[in-house]
Amino acid sequence: MAKLGKRTIAARSNVDREALYTVTDAVGIVKTNATAKFDETIEMAINLGVDPRHADQMVRGVCNLPNGTGRNVRVAVFAKDAKAEEALAAGADIVGADDLAAKIQAGEMDFDRVIATPDMMPLVGRLGKILGPKGMMPNPRVGTVTADVAKAVKDAKGGAVEFRAEKAGIIHVGVGKASFSETALAENVQSFLGAIMKAKPTGAKGTFMKRVTLSSTMGPGVRIDPSEATSS
Repeated sequence: MAKLGKRTIAARSNVDREALYTVTDAVGIVKTNATAKFDETIEMAINLGVDPRHADQMVRGVCNLPNGTGRNVRVAVFAKDAKAEEALAAGADIVGADDLAAKIQAGEMDFDRVIATPDMMPLVGRLGKILGPKGMMPNPRVGTVTADVAKAVKDAKGGAVEFRAEKAGIIHVGVGKASFSETALAENVQSFLGAIMKAKPTGAKGTFMKRVTLSSTMGPGVRIDPSEATSS
């Protein structure tokens, strides 16, 4: 077993690993433990009582974090003519059609989010095996296949985060940076928990939100009481 550093030992000393904290208290502890020399990302891991292999238990959606994510999201847009101009005007980093598809097929993927107009989906669909595993395949359910590319680009740049339950029913997402105020982080956490509750599928049985953990990139996890989550 690797020997724990002094910083790690100190960080863990003020966390009761089994206690359930309020969002406000959890945020305060996580910020206190974010002592790295860089601006750590504040991350959430949510264990859900679902089996995503069943269509009626899939949890997927998008949440517009009220205070953004704190990171520069690079957006690629599949669009032509006027829609391409709209995307560029809204701040898209890369805009194209066949040329953009060729870059992706060549492994050039210097972006974090992909948006497409509906007419571009036959082209984008051929990239499913590349974009899908990376969680970047455009989908109308999360607003990334849309004729309103300007709004989609602005949402992506402004703090919209997509979420999707993994095979074990776990969702991971970044909800801000350690440099954010406690109030801003707490608002983002509550907003995301609310979005998960609203996305509760019809096939979910028993306890839906089983475990919620908040942590910084280098810090220990702090458990949040699942009852803190509401869909309001």
